Amino acid sequence: MVSTLHDERLDTVVRELLASGATSVLDLGCGPGELLLRLRGHAQFVRLLGIDIDERVLADARFALGLDWLRPDPRLAVRLGSFTQVDRDLPGFDAAVMLETIEHIDPGHLPRVERAVFATMHPGLVLVTTPNQEYNLLHGMAAGRKRHPGHRFEWTRAQFQHWAGGVAQRHSYTVSFANLGPPDPLRGSSTQMARFMVKDAP
Repeated sequence: MVSTLHDERLDTVVRELLASGATSVLDLGCGPGELLLRLRGHAQFVRLLGIDIDERVLADARFALGLDWLRPDPRLAVRLGSFTQVDRDLPGFDAAVMLETIEHIDPGHLPRVERAVFATMHPGLVLVTTPNQEYNLLHGMAAGRKRHPGHRFEWTRAQFQHWAGGVAQRHSYTVSFANLGPPDPLRGSSTQMARFMVKDAP
């Protein structure tokens, strides 16, 4: 079976979470539950919660994950929610993931994401993956085109690193970056990932 870029993103995030020692994970913008399905297969993760603003994809996630309203899974749940809004029920998780979701947010709402995720939830580890706009030409895309009609923006590597560096500085995280997908010497890889770690984390 040929591995796709999407598979590589999922596999990389799972490996990062396993290596971190996290036992509780928030999937922010969980969609149909693909990441949660993979995480559930690892006994290390004892608390998994996915949130999404789309009721239809949450229904798909519940079906894919075999979740039953009448018999809740003690390890895993999904629910309606937004990572642009402060939710006092969400702090206390070891890790949070935004897998190809932040680019669906209006750029003017990025301070809300920062406040909700990094200031209020404040997990020890945050993983963010997003398209690298510089690579779009290598996907055969015309200048100015976005990869998905729901994308509100797509960052270059410099723009992503500038945003992530500012967030890390303001909320006591360190941040490092990785490229996912075949690399190009001039344009990087198709997907870029930021790995935020709380500075006082072991």
